[in-house]
Amino acid sequence: MTNKLWFQVGVGIILTLVIIRLFIEVQGIFDPLFIIAGTIFVPLLLGGVLFYLTRPILNFLMKRKFPKWAAVLTVLLAIVLVFYLFYIMIGPIVTDQINALVDNAPEIIESVEEYGQYIFDQRDRLPDSIEEQLEGMTGQIGDRLGDVGGWILSFIGSFVSGVVTLVLVPFFLVYLLVDHKKFVPFVSGFFSGERKRWIRKTLHDIDETLQAYIQGQLFVSFLVGIMLLIGYLIIGLDYALLLALIGMATNVIPFLGPYIAVIPAIIIALVQDPIMAVYVAIIMLVAQQIESNFITPNVMGKSLDVHPLTVITLILAAGNIAGLWGIILAIPVYAVIKTIAKNIYARRSEIRNTATREIE
Repeated sequence: MTNKLWFQVGVGIILTLVIIRLFIEVQGIFDPLFIIAGTIFVPLLLGGVLFYLTRPILNFLMKRKFPKWAAVLTVLLAIVLVFYLFYIMIGPIVTDQINALVDNAPEIIESVEEYGQYIFDQRDRLPDSIEEQLEGMTGQIGDRLGDVGGWILSFIGSFVSGVVTLVLVPFFLVYLLVDHKKFVPFVSGFFSGERKRWIRKTLHDIDETLQAYIQGQLFVSFLVGIMLLIGYLIIGLDYALLLALIGMATNVIPFLGPYIAVIPAIIIALVQDPIMAVYVAIIMLVAQQIESNFITPNVMGKSLDVHPLTVITLILAAGNIAGLWGIILAIPVYAVIKTIAKNIYARRSEIRNTATREIE
């Protein structure tokens, strides 16, 4: 019975739950480790993203017989150049739009309150259950709008903290660029024979999965941002570049990203001209359909083929467990686990076929 797959899986699940339970009981001992991990998580994550974006350049330079130090330095200079060009080309425009948005914030908030009040005035036409919910939301919306100043201060504090954190990103990036080829030999060095070969193959597949997701997702987000910018400029929407950048940034969140991005755009459109809100919704719908039906399948291919229902389930579960970071990381973590599971299944099938093969 111990050789049965269901028995081994069951024992593995039980042991995992026991380990998790014991870990919860003594988690206070690991608080310093959690603090350290939380400190380096964001810079390590951003360093990893930049690593996967720039590794093709590094490999290209290495194939051209560049010394490693020269190739790494060239990559770093290329990153600095890209950010500098980004700053001088769109930085002043974004800054002007942010300043204009801050100056017009009271007017925008007042317009949103008017639209909200109009909706609440129609509550008599709605079912009683919905009317009760709307009445309960009235006070909450007023409180939230009154806390806009607190939100701005909180955002500024988070921004400053983020800038300080970003200082660590280049250090992680340099170490990843210089020593990334040492990771697989180090891990596989603890094994031998067929296990060592399987570990190498699994790590290679995980590396390809992460590379496909990161490069593909960021490229797709860039194209979505371009489509939104073109659409917003065509209809003459205020703060078009700023709103397109928001759409580009939120598109890294699977499934929910486009819906999050359309909220500020619709609010600005309602203040500018109510009919423009319809145009914004149409632009977002068209961009999302082009992205989901044409861009993503051709950029991502089938390597990260995940059913939409699976995506929704993962996002909801990860959001409740780990908040925003859980939503962002749910799909790549699932893709890595799926890759590992595929390799385990393939290895077990290989062993089973070898054991049952008839000897001629």
